[in-house]
Amino acid sequence: MSALYKYSQYLAQSNHQAFDQINEPGAATPWSGIYRCEGCGKNITSITGHTLPPQNHHQHTAIQGRIRWRLAVSHE
Repeated sequence: MSALYKYSQYLAQSNHQAFDQINEPGAATPWSGIYRCEGCGKNITSITGHTLPPQNHHQHTAIQGRIRWRLAVSHE
């Protein structure tokens, strides 16, 4: 699963370290944006200071591993 967009002029590429950080379920959201589950590709939206969805937000198979969130899209 991937985040999709239609108009490329609305997005810009960034090498900010925020996109490299893996976040645990239930942790405070460090950056507002769209987060992608590392195991299954599910996307969610979260706002800075709110909590990322908990471990029981959705189910994974053993192959998918545990739920972990990575920032996929953010705004400045």
